[in-house]
Amino acid sequence: MKKIILLFTGLIVLLNSCTPEEPIPLNPSAPNLISPANEETCFDGISINDSQSNVEFRWSSAANTISYELVVTNLLTQSSKIFPSTSNQTTIALSKSEPYNWSVKSIGEVGSVPSQSIQWKFYLAGDAVINYAPFPSELISPRSGANVTPNINKLIELNWNALDVDDDLAQFEVYLDKSDATTLIKTLEFQTEEVSIEVEVENNTTYFWKIIAIDANQNNSSSGVYSFRTN
Repeated sequence: MKKIILLFTGLIVLLNSCTPEEPIPLNPSAPNLISPANEETCFDGISINDSQSNVEFRWSSAANTISYELVVTNLLTQSSKIFPSTSNQTTIALSKSEPYNWSVKSIGEVGSVPSQSIQWKFYLAGDAVINYAPFPSELISPRSGANVTPNINKLIELNWNALDVDDDLAQFEVYLDKSDATTLIKTLEFQTEEVSIEVEVENNTTYFWKIIAIDANQNNSSSGVYSFRTN
């Protein structure tokens, strides 16, 4: 009887060892963005009405990919929308004369890890618009929600960068306070797209800051408000 049990157990082990393992799904590669072009004005939109144009988004096909998700963000309102696609292009309606950024996620088989493209930004051309506001400045540091330690002189560094498709940036307004970033503390003449300044702060305090970028035609854009806390 013992021999029969051992033989049966061995047979089960043998059968289990012969069962093929489930193949591990390959992760999709990240797509490369093609158009609309990065940091430029998009003139390729097809006008639908006075306020909107259809814009075609294109990117490279990614290996091991079943579908894509196009993410488009209006940089003025900070509202984002996701557009699923089974091909490497799709057309959506966007508001004219406004800045956007976009990226694409490639999605593979169940169990694989999606891959994300880099992010591009563009301005959608408007009817009879000859000069566009700067892109909203990108606040680099302190990031929103960060904890920051002032130096021995109670100073911290604010860093941001800015772009303008017309290359006519003129100045920046720096707003910083303890409530809602409505207090103008400094105005800087434009010198470079990457900017850094030191500001005096108090310890153990929450601050709010934003940057207004202004061009030579007085067009302006706001970065949106970030907050940070000092140690």
